[in-house]
Amino acid sequence: MAVTVGVLGDTRRRTLEALCDTFAPSLESNGDDAAMRDFYARSASDLGVAAQIEDLLAQSMLPEEIEGIGELLDAFAEQGLAAKELHERTEIIHRLAASSPGAKLAVRQLRGLTFFFFYALPDEEGHNPNWDALSYPGPISAPPPPEQAPKTIPMEQLAGATATLQADVCVVGSGAGGAVIAAELQRAGSSVLVLEMGPYRNESDFKQLELPGMLDLYLGGGLAGSEDGSISIFAGSALGGGTLVNYMNCIRTPEHIRREWAALGVSGIDEPAYEAHLDAVWERLAVNDVATSHNRTHKRLIQACEKLGYPHRDLTRNADSSCEDPRVCGYCFVGCQKGSKQSTMKTFLQDAADAGARFVVGCRAERVLVRDGRAAGVEATVTNEDGSTTALTVTAPTVVVACGSIESPALLLRSGIGGPAVGRHLRLHPAAVVVGVYPEKIEGWIGQIQSALSDEFKRCEDEHGFLIEAVGLTPALQAMSLPWVDGRQHKETIGRIFKHSAPFVSVARDHGEGQVVIDDHGRALTRWSLDDEVDARLFRRAMVELAKLHRAVEAREIVTFYQQPIVWREGDDFDAFLAEIESGSLAPNDVVAFTAHQMGSCRMGSDPADSVADGRGELHDAEGVWIGDGSAFPTAPGVNPMISIMALAHRTAANIAGGSPRQRPVEV
Repeated sequence: MAVTVGVLGDTRRRTLEALCDTFAPSLESNGDDAAMRDFYARSASDLGVAAQIEDLLAQSMLPEEIEGIGELLDAFAEQGLAAKELHERTEIIHRLAASSPGAKLAVRQLRGLTFFFFYALPDEEGHNPNWDALSYPGPISAPPPPEQAPKTIPMEQLAGATATLQADVCVVGSGAGGAVIAAELQRAGSSVLVLEMGPYRNESDFKQLELPGMLDLYLGGGLAGSEDGSISIFAGSALGGGTLVNYMNCIRTPEHIRREWAALGVSGIDEPAYEAHLDAVWERLAVNDVATSHNRTHKRLIQACEKLGYPHRDLTRNADSSCEDPRVCGYCFVGCQKGSKQSTMKTFLQDAADAGARFVVGCRAERVLVRDGRAAGVEATVTNEDGSTTALTVTAPTVVVACGSIESPALLLRSGIGGPAVGRHLRLHPAAVVVGVYPEKIEGWIGQIQSALSDEFKRCEDEHGFLIEAVGLTPALQAMSLPWVDGRQHKETIGRIFKHSAPFVSVARDHGEGQVVIDDHGRALTRWSLDDEVDARLFRRAMVELAKLHRAVEAREIVTFYQQPIVWREGDDFDAFLAEIESGSLAPNDVVAFTAHQMGSCRMGSDPADSVADGRGELHDAEGVWIGDGSAFPTAPGVNPMISIMALAHRTAANIAGGSPRQRPVEV
């Protein structure tokens, strides 16, 4: 990846280089393995990591934010970091990180970026030299050429400083919800225009590379997180949204969740008629378990469940079994190269395009236009292929906000609509990972990235609990999550455990909630923590249960992602290890938590003071503006949400097309 922009002065640049070389230093190793000796000897500077970070800062941050990083580098420079020996630099980093929560966050961010590039930056041949020591192959096949995998969804081409487009319906967002609504309304005879902030990518663009894939297909380049660093946020940002990069886990909306949502004002969702919406999306996605197979990680998970007597089941997935190739499935988080994943790009968006819908990508919706209390359109900024920008005005009497549970509330807040509940009630299904290290090679990048689950603990705290699943394995994400004591400890750990690692994961149904607000520039800020007592108990309980599962199938080592290392090895006291997990700090940046499911921040309900949209999906305070994604969920469903998002969107599309009467607040 070429470096094009410099935004740091010489002293700050030298300090950043020294910082990166402390996180990933050059070290001596006396082993017999040449690849491992080279790995220890290789520093961040050998891969130009600091320059890559500086370039990323230039592309993604405002000047005042870059200055904030610069001030941290100044603090390191004042202590002479660049001139110190490695052990002294390590001590300085720990000391400064402990000086304030803000410093801890900034140091962790720079450390994460260092490992992101050190372990995932490919050379011109698509290879990173550190992979040899980890036995990670990197890409195993080239993407098909465009003539074999043509882009079949036509895009609107804009030019000039301004442009205006007209439509009956403007859908902002092309993920699980927006795509369904676009297809259904275009089929029903409306003229639909879809706006997508990300790019249009398909099989010919998917290179099985962790770093460029995440930068290209994810919100914030896969580096988004809550404001204080409590949780990492993985959300798709490309044509197809999260459906392009998710793990295809298809679960119908649970009955008790439907009853709960109905009680909050989503009328009829607990009745048999909702089944038709579930069936419609299930059929269009061709959901099945025929193509489900288990890699070594999932075989360990299944064995552990059986050993402990826990229920488990194979996943039903939106995979085309006729072109399934499990060898490459571990790379599907950066796009399915074989075209097996039935994302909205291949299903509902294609349906919409075939019926005449129009699409604009690289399009950031700035605000929804409302006149006299009714939708009038959307103002947006389009970044064209040549880098120029066009101010786009869309005139449309119906607007569907479906740009995800982080960006949807931000759009409404910038627009001044939605009422007092906009951004509130954010649910994230906080996930914890515990890694089992096994004597044999697991090679967790091989095979289907997710194929089984257990719901043994789905209601271990009344109506709240967690699912047990497993995930794939890639070098940078593991490196960014492992605790860092010093450069040698970190290299020794990942070099020793990577190919033997099986990551088990929990997916919890939140009891507490977070919030999305906007900053002075109108950008989304996510506020979330593990302060809720039930959520904190669930998070710790999940790590304990994941550790027990690994222990049941004879892992020789169990690694948590607490940043003060909490690790068990054969011969250690296992009960003492579990006690350490239960007492570990859940403060921001002290433990790795992530979310792949964002929901609820523009929720539906009967009370305008506590919900954004009515039970049909239309905003309480703006007729013709509808919520069409997971942000409409009244509460967290506690299961992978794609099917629920799609079914709810299918229902919302029917409400829009059928002209169902506007719901009025119930007078008390």
